[in-house]
Amino acid sequence: MRETALESRRREDRRRFIRLAGAGTVIAALGAWYVIADDEKSAAARAERLPDGRARLPPGQKVIDYLEPMGGAAGSPNKSGYRLRVHGEVEAPFELDFGALLDMPQHSLALDVHCVTGWSRLGARWTGVSIAELAARARPRPEARHVIFEAAHGYTANVRLEQALAPEALVAHRYEDEALAGRHGAPARALVPALYFWKSAKWLRGIRFVARDEPGYWERRGYHNHADPWREERYG
Repeated sequence: MRETALESRRREDRRRFIRLAGAGTVIAALGAWYVIADDEKSAAARAERLPDGRARLPPGQKVIDYLEPMGGAAGSPNKSGYRLRVHGEVEAPFELDFGALLDMPQHSLALDVHCVTGWSRLGARWTGVSIAELAARARPRPEARHVIFEAAHGYTANVRLEQALAPEALVAHRYEDEALAGRHGAPARALVPALYFWKSAKWLRGIRFVARDEPGYWERRGYHNHADPWREERYG
């Protein structure tokens, strides 16, 4: 499928935002304002170490105190009509409505997220269902190696199976102890904090297990297929 002029402009806007991210404390991009924390907070986060020895703040990132979301074609925030399919290369595909999602064990975690455009939000509290627990119910077949997050309007994001099944990977429906807002992907979104934030698809509708990788929306438009923030895997 050929890229439209609007899609091309959006892609260039994202690239431009990355270049400008170091230029000031308040940045306007993609129709939203991003309030960047002072450099002391970013420096402190770079000095802090994760258990594996990496800096808490990946290279090229700045800590933010507040942000507007990066946009995207919004899905319906209606909880009553919500359905989440878990399917693909699994032995027991199933579907959940929003009430059934809430009936599953809930996990509330303080997590860091990192956007490809250069901001990081540290320690925000997310609540939801473990993707690993959803997978345990579906029982992926041995050939399953990747997970495709399916969202509103055909948006997809691809991640490796082991990253989708990490303990901190969630189907999140609460942010900072409040119900997820529509602009953040309500009623539920994927959350894979180990990767750049575009992999955490908003308005999540499906989790599909596949044997062969399938590049998603942004990956087909030049973004990196893996998206590790500590390796600065921004573009392919």
